[in-house]
Amino acid sequence: MLAGAGLGSRRKLEQRIADGEVRVDGRVAELGATVGEGALVEIDGRTWRIVNRPAEHQTLIYHKPEGEVTTRSDPEGRRTVFDRLPRLREGRWIAVGRLDINTAGLLLLTTDGELANRMMHPSGQVDREYLCRIRGAVGEEQIERLLAGVELDDGPARFTDVVAGEVTGGHSWYTVALMEGRQREVRRLWEAVGAQVARLKRVRFGPVFLPARVRSGRYEALSAADHRILREDVGLSPQPVELTAEPVRGTK
Repeated sequence: MLAGAGLGSRRKLEQRIADGEVRVDGRVAELGATVGEGALVEIDGRTWRIVNRPAEHQTLIYHKPEGEVTTRSDPEGRRTVFDRLPRLREGRWIAVGRLDINTAGLLLLTTDGELANRMMHPSGQVDREYLCRIRGAVGEEQIERLLAGVELDDGPARFTDVVAGEVTGGHSWYTVALMEGRQREVRRLWEAVGAQVARLKRVRFGPVFLPARVRSGRYEALSAADHRILREDVGLSPQPVELTAEPVRGTK
């Protein structure tokens, strides 16, 4: 709270708390203590009240190319999706789910942690749609198994929809949808019925589609109205609020 109010870096403020220089509701604060709305925090002779205020967040559509990883840093030195994103004055970018290094397509990134958690959690009931290029032909029996469900190493899984596309150059194209985002789940589902994915691209996450105008390696910001719609779609209030510290008048 204090760092968010601009009273110093997290590291320095943690040290000041450890040194007993911060009081909460008249008592010396301890590291790890939490504060709620209405709490009074004293530091440097000034008093700050913890209040709720409307929060402003940003959300991006990013067209991830193959070869990038969805982590903040990579020990192997590979490019990460965060390398291309705009810098933030406050907060940090949170990836809404991941795409593996060999999967391209739509990646949502937001500063709204509440939205990210709800969209990723199964209770949010947010489906994902992928364009798949499969080597060779796929039989109707295989499709029926994928829709009925197959057993993977980490539990049962299935596609909620499978739509056949073109057959070109020894490859079959399919658009599939599923409700989860487990690691390599789309590829593992196809492999479970004896099919091999040659190329995979996510084209939709919930109500957000990957626009053709957003080229590989580029991003586009969603409007504030679109951000509110995303929150409402997963059962959140359209306008998020967050706790912050405000100075109490009359204190030094």
